[in-house]
Amino acid sequence: MSISVPMLFFVLLLADGTSAFRICAFNAQRLTVTKVAKVRIMDSLVRILARCDITVLQEVVDTSGDAIPLLLRDLNRFDDSGPYSFLSSPLLGRSTYMEKYVYVYRSHKTQVLGSYVYDDKSDIFAREPFVAQFSLPSKVLPKLALVPLHTTPKDVATELDALYRVFLNVSQHWQSEDVMLLGDFNADCSSLSKKRQGELVLRTKPGFLWVIQDGEDTTVRDSTHCTYDRIVIHGERCQGLVKWAAAFNFPRSFQLTETEALNISDHYPVEVELNGSPGWPLVYSPVILALPLLLIGLS
Repeated sequence: MSISVPMLFFVLLLADGTSAFRICAFNAQRLTVTKVAKVRIMDSLVRILARCDITVLQEVVDTSGDAIPLLLRDLNRFDDSGPYSFLSSPLLGRSTYMEKYVYVYRSHKTQVLGSYVYDDKSDIFAREPFVAQFSLPSKVLPKLALVPLHTTPKDVATELDALYRVFLNVSQHWQSEDVMLLGDFNADCSSLSKKRQGELVLRTKPGFLWVIQDGEDTTVRDSTHCTYDRIVIHGERCQGLVKWAAAFNFPRSFQLTETEALNISDHYPVEVELNGSPGWPLVYSPVILALPLLLIGLS
């Protein structure tokens, strides 16, 4: 049986599996050195992070600075999908309780182009966003700004409305409309009524796509069903590349009991996958690089 050159080209492209790009946000619930030192917790955290090209971790409360390097050490040993690097904010907060935002990213697929802590002059945010711009392996969308936020439950509506001003600041700073807002917004249930959700600036202003749908449970406990964790995308180019978005039910995937899962977090990670495009990826795999030689051999 013979195979035509065009057909071989098509088959090889399918076999190569052009990569999509996955961005995630995860409230890791009081992440410390003590927590990551527990083998079963570390194993689950590594498996969660290995699903994503960029993950924004929230509730990193480690003051020693050792928890994330330990996590990255095991993550880089996990499989061949790395290497991974990280970018951390300073400790942020209003009192003795402080948190960091930490980006964990595959450094062979993306790089940090810039970052800054939003200047919250009016002290609206309990933990002001730590904004970062990343390169993407796409001609359609070569850069994307990420704006993480972990709201405080008592001021959810105020903080989420102020997030629009952060968007404007980021958009002006990098002269780009492509911005992703993500994190534990506490945007549901007793923290934010359905009526108030509909009145949010990020709901009423045009151009914002909430890709984690209302009603999707992002909580681990069987007794709760709340869409606390969200991903909101602005920018036609980025929105046009969205393939899917969902919460990742890690207890079900890892076959954990509720008690075991709660040792890791009381939140599911939320994920969005950006689809491939004609310019994606820019770093070609060995199969694609070898294609001209294969075609010459058939001619």
